[in-house]
Amino acid sequence: MSGNAGGTSGTAEGVDVGAGVELGRVRQMWHLLEPLHAVLYYAPEAFDEAAALGYGTEERWPSYFPYRAAPLGAVGSERVTSAFYSFSPRMVAEHVESAWRTASPDEVLKARERAVDRAYRAIFGDRISSPELAQAAVLARRAAEAANTVGRPLAAANAELAWPEAPHLQLWHAATILREHRGDGHLAALLVAGLDPVESLVSFAAIGAASVERFESRGWTPEEWTAARQRLVGRGLLTEDGTATDAGRELRRQVEQHTDELAAAPWQALGPDAVAQLADLLGEFWVAVLGSGLLPSETTLGIGKV
Repeated sequence: MSGNAGGTSGTAEGVDVGAGVELGRVRQMWHLLEPLHAVLYYAPEAFDEAAALGYGTEERWPSYFPYRAAPLGAVGSERVTSAFYSFSPRMVAEHVESAWRTASPDEVLKARERAVDRAYRAIFGDRISSPELAQAAVLARRAAEAANTVGRPLAAANAELAWPEAPHLQLWHAATILREHRGDGHLAALLVAGLDPVESLVSFAAIGAASVERFESRGWTPEEWTAARQRLVGRGLLTEDGTATDAGRELRRQVEQHTDELAAAPWQALGPDAVAQLADLLGEFWVAVLGSGLLPSETTLGIGKV
């Protein structure tokens, strides 16, 4: 799966954020929706559509960056780096500087909708037209439309797009708005914690969220990683061998809790009963996506790791 900057994971059970919705439930909804969004970056149908536009498909990054950044428009690498946060600026520039010469953002948006349509049909089969999926789409859309996107560039860019007509595409679009809403909030939590892009990854690896090798996919050099580690050692957040100290674990716990709090409003608006209903409805589709084998077992998001 994909994400912003190493997070969020762990548990947040029993913390009430209002309207009867607990932080544990807020995080659960992210866990359920994230795989539904992430098929765009791994499904063979998505690579087919990207190749038809002219993007390379030998790895996922040539299509990942335009697919995810297209709602922002034909922006340059600096704005994408800012919004994506944890990626090396060099890596972003490598893929973004040429992205809009290959295809326009509008063409990319149409391609990603086709990709999701084809991928969902392949994964869900006849369940694509089930009343359960249709009802899940209704509830997810209500939550997404309740999301306040002020100060959240990726959530706002996706929320500004027209809603698709088909229920399964509405479900994906809602999942995308909600995950980017959460991701934008996560970056705010990292900034409050004083963790820069590299430090956010180093500190997350230090608590066992994923292997260092997995985080290397973000394009930072060994020298940059080591320098970030030393900065965190200097703050008392890591030991010399790169393991998180108690203070480091506590800071990451605060980041994840703050992220949950900032992601709670759409679920508060939906209400606890409807949230519980949506969680039940999403279960079979979540299982189908995971059972497809498309998504990697280890991701930089750390879901299920800590």
